[in-house]
Amino acid sequence: MASTNFISELRRIFWPIEWHENKKFIPMALMMACILFNFATLRSIKDGFVVTHIGAEAVSFVKTYFVIPSAIIMMLIYAQLCNALNQKSIFYVVTSFFTAFFALFTFVFYPNTDTFHFSTETIDSLILQYPNLQWFIRIIGNWSYVSFYIMAEMWGAMILSLLFWQFANQIVKTDEAKRFYSMFGLIGNVGLLFVAVSFNLLLNDNLKIVPDNVRMIPVLCTTIVSSMLVMLLYYWINKNVLTDKALYDPEAAGGAKRKKKKVKLSLGDSFKMIFTSKYLGLIVILVLSYGISINLVEGIWKSKIKELYPTPELYTMYMGTFQAYQGVTAIFFMLIGSNILRRVSWTTAAIFTPVMILCTGLAFFSFIIFDKSIGLEIAAFLGTGPLALAVMVGMAQNVLSKATKYSLFDSTKEMSYIPLDEEMRTKGKAAVDVIGGRFGKGGGAIIQSTFFLMMPSYSFVEATPFFSSVFFVIVIMWVFAAQGLGREYQKKIGS
Repeated sequence: MASTNFISELRRIFWPIEWHENKKFIPMALMMACILFNFATLRSIKDGFVVTHIGAEAVSFVKTYFVIPSAIIMMLIYAQLCNALNQKSIFYVVTSFFTAFFALFTFVFYPNTDTFHFSTETIDSLILQYPNLQWFIRIIGNWSYVSFYIMAEMWGAMILSLLFWQFANQIVKTDEAKRFYSMFGLIGNVGLLFVAVSFNLLLNDNLKIVPDNVRMIPVLCTTIVSSMLVMLLYYWINKNVLTDKALYDPEAAGGAKRKKKKVKLSLGDSFKMIFTSKYLGLIVILVLSYGISINLVEGIWKSKIKELYPTPELYTMYMGTFQAYQGVTAIFFMLIGSNILRRVSWTTAAIFTPVMILCTGLAFFSFIIFDKSIGLEIAAFLGTGPLALAVMVGMAQNVLSKATKYSLFDSTKEMSYIPLDEEMRTKGKAAVDVIGGRFGKGGGAIIQSTFFLMMPSYSFVEATPFFSSVFFVIVIMWVFAAQGLGREYQKKIGS
């Protein structure tokens, strides 16, 4: 009996999914794996294009002046789609749009950049005439890379943060969420391991599938295939899971009774509802805090990566290695996170992420600020160069921060939507995740781009003391917001 109880407890720790629930859980987890595969692949490629072809400083300008407006436009379109179509149709329309764009970029824009982009001579000439606008000139001159960057950013916001989690919140009950959500991330992060494999295989110098000047085409094709798999899995779940009463009860799933007739609010009423909600406001603070804090660190780290890996292919392959480390670490953290969610309060679980980012951020910023003293000594002791060590420390910070984010931040954030009514879960979530998420990253970009406009002679490294000060203020605010949301969450679930 003791042996049986031990085995059962061990199974609950490493696989808390009941046997009959696998039909529902596994295809959802595979969906997340495909979405995260694309998310990681696109993130690596977009940075490789923009950082190496335009410059690391350009990332802040792209996020501020292009990504944020694009997020607003997409959110407005999504709100209109919510009133015009059902959720199933919206999923297919949005995912098909992204798939079509990736195919257009892969087979039309990317192989013909000489035709679509400004020449180097034209860009240099315009910069001489308008030096204060140099980053905007470089961005517009390489517009297809920037458009790819925007769509890669939007994939994470629209497909992962909005459509997938909205679908999960719709069909998963609160008691299932405590077991499912971290495990979604655990299985999903296996997709990150395949990113490293695909990069090392398809970008290998010995593999001659395509000409050297378009070596990224095979990698880009994997994102198209993965997008199609997402739609295929979504179709299978709707056909085989949502028609099974044992797995999906519309009256119980999502934590609230469904209305027989969907209430449709006008866009103005929707915004009024969203921005007058204290509950959604606290979620927005969490999302903004994560985006700003991680972006302040990433800007400095990516400038160091560019110094070490100056070509798009080398940069992308390094990012693939980073994704592999992140995937393995995230899987480990998912196992821990699933048990934390089941054993501690929502508030305790939610505070883990800002504490991890605060500690690792302190280590990274300290190393950059004191690189001439502590950094040189550590590099000499480890037998490596200061630049390689800076990149390594930045990778460790990002790996640990994102692993905690995927295992606990995402799960606790998504759990907080479950007690809300359907209108708040759809349009409210759209505003928080799409606008909040983009303004989070964009907020860090605005801080950086504004600083560089005011201090054009400064580099990322020289600006580190300023950025680190902002970073610590944001993370402390995040901790207090998580505590406030935790109190509101407990009230809504009635415990």
